Amino acid sequence: MMILFSILLVVVGISTGFLIGYYVINTKFNNSSKKAEEIIENAKKDAEKTKRDSLFELKEELHKLKLETDKEIKEKKEELKVSEDRLIQRETNLDKRDELFQKRELSLEEKEKNILESQKDIQAEYAKIEELKQEQLEQLTKISKLSKEEAKNQIMKRVEESMSKEIAVYIKEKEDEAKIEVDKKAKNLLAISMQRYAADLANEQTVTVVTLPDDELKGRIIGREGRNIRTIEAITGVDLIIDDTPEAVVLSSFDPLRREIARLTLENLLKDGRIHPTRIEEIYDKVSKEMKQKIIEYGNDALFELGITKVDSALIEIIGKLHFRTSYGQNALEHSKEVAHLAGLLASELGENAMLAKRAGLLHDLGKAIDHEIEGSHVEIGVDLAKKFNEHEVVINSIASHHGDTEAKSTIAVIVAIADALSASRPGARNDSLENYIKRLEQLESVANEMPGVEKTYAVQAGRELRVVVKPEEVDDLGAHKIARDVKEKIESTMQYPGTIKVTVIRETRAQEEAK
Repeated sequence: MMILFSILLVVVGISTGFLIGYYVINTKFNNSSKKAEEIIENAKKDAEKTKRDSLFELKEELHKLKLETDKEIKEKKEELKVSEDRLIQRETNLDKRDELFQKRELSLEEKEKNILESQKDIQAEYAKIEELKQEQLEQLTKISKLSKEEAKNQIMKRVEESMSKEIAVYIKEKEDEAKIEVDKKAKNLLAISMQRYAADLANEQTVTVVTLPDDELKGRIIGREGRNIRTIEAITGVDLIIDDTPEAVVLSSFDPLRREIARLTLENLLKDGRIHPTRIEEIYDKVSKEMKQKIIEYGNDALFELGITKVDSALIEIIGKLHFRTSYGQNALEHSKEVAHLAGLLASELGENAMLAKRAGLLHDLGKAIDHEIEGSHVEIGVDLAKKFNEHEVVINSIASHHGDTEAKSTIAVIVAIADALSASRPGARNDSLENYIKRLEQLESVANEMPGVEKTYAVQAGRELRVVVKPEEVDDLGAHKIARDVKEKIESTMQYPGTIKVTVIRETRAQEEAK
């Protein structure tokens, strides 16, 4: 019974709970529906308000846009009106020009008619004049008994005779002016080039002094019965002079390369302390190999200094050998570098290829590097070497023509010859013994003294100028010019000399009276 009652209570509780839940949910749903309706109503009101505000703003924008459009239309109309006025004005001006051109055309036609009539009258007058001239010529021919061509030839001959002297004077004046101007420009060009390149004076001697730490080493250098000194002289080709000079040995040779190898060999022997024939030969072989590398360094340094590239390695070695060749005491490599610098400067001043001029200047004495090994002049050897290493034709011609043996075929070849003469003849570039110097001056003076009509000859400026005084009663002005030319040709054919020699012939006539 209790169980049924409990079940009944549970059923009643569940039903009551269900009814209460349903009531609560229904109440919340009704409240939510009301709130949703209120929100929707408010949203509609806000939308209506926003719509009204947007329409108002849109109307204002449209009004503003209309005003701006009306303003632009008005401005465009004004611009169009101005343009239309301009076009009307231009059309008016064109009409006026057209009228003016028409009037000018009519005027020109009228003038052309007048000119044609005048030409006809002039032609008629010309015809009359030609008839009169022909009649006069016929009368003159009858009177003079000469044809027109004969009379013309006689007149031209007289004019030529009267004008020949004036023409000769005029030509001489112009030639003198041109010579002065050319000399001035040439001197200025050479001065600029020499000023831009200033090399130190350097002369090579024929002896080298090796300093000894002790005089006792002289005996060791000589060796027992002189075998050490004989070995050194035999393998190096250099004479050793051992005298009373304290702590010094003199190496004498005209070949700087042999002298340098001998110096290094002797210095290495002194450092090593072992001086005997076998050791001398070992040191000499070692120094000779090292010298080959040094020669290549000299060649590379010269090319680097001048900025020259693309040179065969064998040619670099030959260029380096020039460092150990001399001419009148002047180092051949330094001379070649100096010629290259001067040639490059002269070429740049004249608008030529400066790098090609430098290359030709550096290689112009290339044959001197091996002229003691191969038969032939250094010019011939240099040309053969340049051809062997496929040098430029201008370089080959510059080598062949720098002493005047071959004709210069380019401006650069002439420049190289000039630079070579400058380098060889500048003060201090070369040295000479007093005996050779006096002998050369005497030979120079004797060349001119042999000429007929020469009274006295003076060699001045260290033999770079020869002044010849002639007898005025035996030699006239034209003869003085001939003597100067003959002396120049004889000097060129019989003498060897560096640079150039200027020949000046002096003819002086003095008239003297004594008042008593």
